[in-house]
Amino acid sequence: MSPLTGAALFAVALVALVFLFLLVTTYNAVVALRTRIDKAWGNVEVALKQRHDQLAQLVAAVRDVMAFEQAVLGEVARQRARYAPEAPIAEQGAVSAATSQAVRSLLAVVENYPQVRSQENVLRLQGEIERLERQIADRRELYNDQVYRYNATIAQVPAVVLARLLGWVPRAFFDAEPAVDQPPSVELRAPEDPDPNGGDAAR
Repeated sequence: MSPLTGAALFAVALVALVFLFLLVTTYNAVVALRTRIDKAWGNVEVALKQRHDQLAQLVAAVRDVMAFEQAVLGEVARQRARYAPEAPIAEQGAVSAATSQAVRSLLAVVENYPQVRSQENVLRLQGEIERLERQIADRRELYNDQVYRYNATIAQVPAVVLARLLGWVPRAFFDAEPAVDQPPSVELRAPEDPDPNGGDAAR
């Protein structure tokens, strides 16, 4: 074997080793990202389930007193009923955001009812749900950050080669539809005056 041939074979082997090293390190990096995504989503699911359970208790606690706010209570109940942990993540994102909007509306209306706010169990439930809302927002941000990193990685060389070979596809973000990201429009109403002679009729 001539020195020139040996040098060429060495160069080919070196390139092959470098490419193999890049594939292995890239594979390990992508697997680590997928694991972090799964862990982050598991944390989101826990918070969503806890909020789902707490909302039922809050609605039950205020339903009788807030007799004139059935539309607000009904919207919370309707969004809570849409909770489906087996649904696609993108769909769960829209449902979660709509639920958060309904919760904000309910908590805003609760402020108009001193007799409700003074109840210890209502205060406890309100505080717990507000904590869960913050937790969902924080965990959603972490999950979406991991998804962004993963999606960007498998779209670049050399991970794109492995993605095609191994069937890796982009993960869905836990996002909301633009409409439900808008601040809720809440009409705050005090309970109607039960006195038929009250108000303008008395003048």
